[in-house]
Amino acid sequence: MCGIVGYVGWRSVQDVVVGGLRKLEYRGYDSAGIAALAGGQVCAVKSVGRLANLEARLAAQPLDGSVGIGHTRWATHGRPSDENAHPHLDCGGRFAIVHNGIVENYLTLRAELLQRGHVFQSETDTEVIAHLMEELYDGDLVSTTLNVVRRIRGAYALVVLHRDDPERLIAVRRSSPLVIGLGQGEQFIASDIPAILEYTRDVYVLDDGELAVVRRDGVECFTLSGEPVNKQPFHVTWDAVAAERGGYAHFMLKEIHEQPRAIRDTLTGRVADDHARVILPELNWSPEVAAGIRRIHIVACGTAWHAGLVGKAVLEQLVRIPVEVDIASEYRYRDVIAPEGTLVMVISQSGETADTLAALRAAKARGNRVLAITNVVGSSVAREADDVIVTWAGPEIAVASTKAYTTQLVALYLFATYLAQERGMLRGDEVRALLTALDSLPQAAEQVLDTAPQIQQFARRYAGVHDTFFIGRGLDYPLALEGALKLKEISYIHAEAYAAGELKHGTLALVTDGVPVIALVTQTHLYDKTLSNIKEVKARGAYVLGLTFVGDEQLAESVDEVIYLPRTLPLVAPAVAVIPLQLLAYYAAVERGNDVDKPRNLAKSVTVE
Repeated sequence: MCGIVGYVGWRSVQDVVVGGLRKLEYRGYDSAGIAALAGGQVCAVKSVGRLANLEARLAAQPLDGSVGIGHTRWATHGRPSDENAHPHLDCGGRFAIVHNGIVENYLTLRAELLQRGHVFQSETDTEVIAHLMEELYDGDLVSTTLNVVRRIRGAYALVVLHRDDPERLIAVRRSSPLVIGLGQGEQFIASDIPAILEYTRDVYVLDDGELAVVRRDGVECFTLSGEPVNKQPFHVTWDAVAAERGGYAHFMLKEIHEQPRAIRDTLTGRVADDHARVILPELNWSPEVAAGIRRIHIVACGTAWHAGLVGKAVLEQLVRIPVEVDIASEYRYRDVIAPEGTLVMVISQSGETADTLAALRAAKARGNRVLAITNVVGSSVAREADDVIVTWAGPEIAVASTKAYTTQLVALYLFATYLAQERGMLRGDEVRALLTALDSLPQAAEQVLDTAPQIQQFARRYAGVHDTFFIGRGLDYPLALEGALKLKEISYIHAEAYAAGELKHGTLALVTDGVPVIALVTQTHLYDKTLSNIKEVKARGAYVLGLTFVGDEQLAESVDEVIYLPRTLPLVAPAVAVIPLQLLAYYAAVERGNDVDKPRNLAKSVTVE
């Protein structure tokens, strides 16, 4: 996610803000900017690309003053560019805004503000906030900010700078992290602690729905209804490196724990409030386009390919058209049959995966329509595809993909539901049930994270094994593939995934006394079949760890240990059930003393064939 830094005090705001943004570079970004109060005016300097580009501009155009805000942007609405970089200003240049998150209703607000004569300079959702501040300003910065946040929907962290109120900044948090650093005659604002650790170790961590008024001589906190909040400072004891990871031991663990937020952000603005339909404004397909799709090819690599296997099952069930899933490095070299009406879907976390990009170009050359699912707005895949669904996972630092995978699943669920509703394949009650289940995924993910101590104990006992097997049927099979890949990637334990019904066709020869088998049991229509397969491996001496829903007491009688998941629809269970598998891989790697975030022989973005 993006990085925010704000400062009110006596130091050079340029030094503090740019230095803080540099500490947040690990979060990933594609542009940066700073706004400061200088000479009674709001002055802003912005640049696409790395912080070095911004620093070069500031060298030629330095900002004076000791009050200001800065931002590193990870593009969501609008391509990476100087114009789309934050901070954003209103028409009169009185307000400057930096913002992390998503304004769900920005299109409606933008249209309203355009009618009232406001002129926009960017493609972003954030700029509507600056113009709303101008439109609703009542002479008081706090009450105006409260009125503005009542008009916007979504998840956000927001900092406001006002030319006519030079002694304070306003910070607001709703779902997106924001902290206030406490100093002597100076105060700091940041989206993450590393940005301000050089200056203070005492911080207020804003809770959801809180606003802070930040002045040189102190900080006041309020609820969004205006009620005062008495907060206690948090003293940071982490070193600078641990602070970048939010206190987590590794980026991978941090990113596993970020999945509730990532899922929520990917859903935000795409599900109607009454759960009656999916809204994908980035597609906005005509009925003819939706009806003209006769088959779908999903093309991806590695973890994204596993997401595609789930997508195949979901699309075929909801839309009732044939779907093929190909590994990109194979798809580009085989004689593909893709007649008119074939939609090619490419999935890539980075949007720069060489094999996937080549497959996209081959599909385009054949005349196929290409839909991309990617985590990077300005990537090659995003630029070259006909349509793009962005996963709002935010930057993923660890090589092993976690939150990118779960948000790819969410994007596939959303697209499948969208296409089914546009083609009239789902009843209203079916749509509501599915979207209600999707909407509950963030909370379910939070509950699953509570299983971490149990998984850590299991990993501690079995970290020394040489072989592990993952089994499942239906949607549990691609989930087993992803669990095995994670374990191999970072623990270096040999792991194999099998469709559970295939065990009898040779694999049982490898199951001996004490071999761990991870059995996934979330597909209720296949429950009895999977239970029979579990009994087969138990009869050969396997130690079986089962994953199933809360309330399933029968499985506990057939396995050695059970991890319970919150109940959800079997169709969306992979987005929840994958989290214990990620944790298992993580803790096994830690027990074996491996470099979790940078496993051997692997790279985050594979940009060569």
